Amino acid sequence: MSDAPDRLSAALEGRYRIERELGAGGMATVWLAHDIKHDRRVAIKVLKPELAAVLGADRFVVEIKTTASLQHPHILPLFDSGTADGFLFYVMPYIEGETLRDKLNRETQLGIEESVRITCDVADALDCAHRQGVIYRDIKPENILLHDGRPMVADFGIALAVSAAAGGRMTETGLSLGTPYYMSPEQATADKEITGRSDVYSLGSVLYEMLAGEPPHTANSAQQIIMKILTDAPRPVTDLRKSVPPNVAAAVAVALEKLPADRFDSAAKFADALKDPGFTRPGAAGSADRATMAGTGTAVWRPVALAATTVAVGALLALAWSLSPTTAPDGPTEYDVGLAAAAPLRQDNPGVENVDGGIAVDPAGAFVVYQVLHDSAGELWYRSLRDATTRRVDGTEGAPCASRRSGTA
Repeated sequence: MSDAPDRLSAALEGRYRIERELGAGGMATVWLAHDIKHDRRVAIKVLKPELAAVLGADRFVVEIKTTASLQHPHILPLFDSGTADGFLFYVMPYIEGETLRDKLNRETQLGIEESVRITCDVADALDCAHRQGVIYRDIKPENILLHDGRPMVADFGIALAVSAAAGGRMTETGLSLGTPYYMSPEQATADKEITGRSDVYSLGSVLYEMLAGEPPHTANSAQQIIMKILTDAPRPVTDLRKSVPPNVAAAVAVALEKLPADRFDSAAKFADALKDPGFTRPGAAGSADRATMAGTGTAVWRPVALAATTVAVGALLALAWSLSPTTAPDGPTEYDVGLAAAAPLRQDNPGVENVDGGIAVDPAGAFVVYQVLHDSAGELWYRSLRDATTRRVDGTEGAPCASRRSGTA
């Protein structure tokens, strides 16, 4: 909207004076403004119109109040929020400095001590919020501000407020909560119950990038990244940086476990492990072989190539225990899985090699994630093997599907 700055200035007249745009993200546009009453510079974040239309002003304002009371030295406070002339906005301090993303773009990898310190400070902020029932849901370098070297987590609770206000209707906005590189597996599959362990996974991914120079999983599209998060074991961070201390590498590995129950049960325990030179990964002997396999490019969860000729897929054979080197649970060796009529398994043209297998099976036999092709674009769908739950994986809609396997991801 070309008239947005003028409309916003008029809507906030007498309260805030808009100075200039600072940037725009997936959910909001950020403006530098002057708080007239308190004579201070602030950052005003205005939600995208399509998001605001789905949320509704009243419910968003109610939900965001639950985050306004968070007080912590590493949490950027919320000054104000509300609605004006159709705009949904919230106001935070304007911080001189840069984001962790800016620093990583410039330096690629950070010092080990600095990386651990930043992670522990953010973990302390997360632990404070988790104990008050607030899950962040979108930890990433872009949301961590560095002020005089001290990390400040911005937009704390905004993703939760948006999700709660949307009432499960996020797909109507065309936006998704969370960033694929740092999403936990349960967030990627849109589990209804997201706990603090999801934030631990995301923070572990950020630490991995600070140490290794890249996130745990990289690929050419959001679909491929999410598929890897759900199916592949990340390379041990020491494969990419041998100087990482054993306890730090072990803590990162635990934070990045695919099952929430296998991760640290609090952000505070993640920080404690990073500070404890004697920390080792639980069951390290049993996981060593898996780590070695991941380091050589062999995934613990291996995608299964499967062709589809009908809307429903029958008999997904050779389930989890044939895909994983670990001992498998007892259970059937064959499932009949009906898929949604509007979301059949992707069907490739004859003679064209399938991209990334098209389907991946949870080694515990709990779910499958498969690829759906609509014209030239694709998306990922989740199908539980424990009940009839079938749903689209948010953030994977409309991505182009390559017709042949690429050499690298």
